[in-house]
Amino acid sequence: MTSRTLSQALAVMRKELRDGVRDRRAVFSLLFGATVGPLLVGAILTFMAGRVRDAQDVSIPVVGGTHAPALVQWLRQQPGVTVTPGPANPEEAIRSQAEDVVVVIPDDYEIEFAAYRPVEISVLADSSRTAARPKQQRVRALLGRYGAEVAALRLVARGVSPAVITPVRPVEVDIASSQQRAAMILDFIPLYIMLAAFTGGMLLATDSTAGERERGSLEALLVTPASRGAVATGKWLAAAAFALVSVALTTILCVVVVNRIPLQDLGVRLFIDNWKVAGLVGVVLPMCALAPAIQLYLSTFAKSFKEAQSYLGFLVLLPMLPGLIGSLAPIKGQWWMYATPFLGQHLLLADIMGGKSMPAVHVVLSVAATLALAGLLLQGFTRLLRRERIIFGR
Repeated sequence: MTSRTLSQALAVMRKELRDGVRDRRAVFSLLFGATVGPLLVGAILTFMAGRVRDAQDVSIPVVGGTHAPALVQWLRQQPGVTVTPGPANPEEAIRSQAEDVVVVIPDDYEIEFAAYRPVEISVLADSSRTAARPKQQRVRALLGRYGAEVAALRLVARGVSPAVITPVRPVEVDIASSQQRAAMILDFIPLYIMLAAFTGGMLLATDSTAGERERGSLEALLVTPASRGAVATGKWLAAAAFALVSVALTTILCVVVVNRIPLQDLGVRLFIDNWKVAGLVGVVLPMCALAPAIQLYLSTFAKSFKEAQSYLGFLVLLPMLPGLIGSLAPIKGQWWMYATPFLGQHLLLADIMGGKSMPAVHVVLSVAATLALAGLLLQGFTRLLRRERIIFGR
């Protein structure tokens, strides 16, 4: 690209950026797309952490506690457990959400217990209430543990080792690091960063092609001394700048949200430092070049702004596909996957979040393949601007 063409491209870019900043829809789309996702998921994770924390300090309403004083006393001795008298109508209390769980001890508890027969203790709960599920699981786990301790004491009283009834005891050894467990919970971060690169400049790319074609202003721009390549490059640079701003805002907001979520209540610990932030942004930078190129190329075929939006609406699924596929079946990174746009960025972002090392060849493959595809699409966009049928056809 000659210095004159570059100067023309920068002039077109400034014009498009000026128009984009003046367009409230473009600015709102950029800010809304960059903030709503991280804030929403952060609020959901904070709520989940609060529910898990509340389940550790649980109040258990017990109906018929006088029939099993030993059980009630054992429950009171457990850390974070408070035993309260149960409601007169346990089922109605659960339906009205006055209680999350109610334990009902039958009247014949002492007789059945003394006869060494199993006693059915009812745990009333509403399985459709997701928010109450951690508390319900905690109560069931406590009752199960009490039953296991009583069974062991009965065996000891008869001179039988409790180990006799447990010939096999599975011991789960989790080799995943805290960073990897946190990355599994926070897999929304790579998704939203990818979406930010794709949606940040979408409105600007659509308006600068299909919108200008519909208004007839694209013809006036193309009769200027600027070459078709300079016009195409300027529009692409403007849309890429919007995408880059969107990625930066989304990444910063994700970091702020993650560092404020009480992840320790979810059993993981994670802190995203400046180097990790730089890695996240650096991996997505090539996507800030590819996404606007795709959008500009496809929007040029549309005869109106609304028609272009209908085309590009389906393309939002592209950055989401790797995450959807990964949730259904584990993706084992192969070299060709890193050379596949969208999939390569997804794998690299997952490696960064999981604290894994990234081989330089994987980074080079991802960057080269993405930029090469962006260059081909930009050339195709330039050729489309030379077609009279595209420019004058309405």
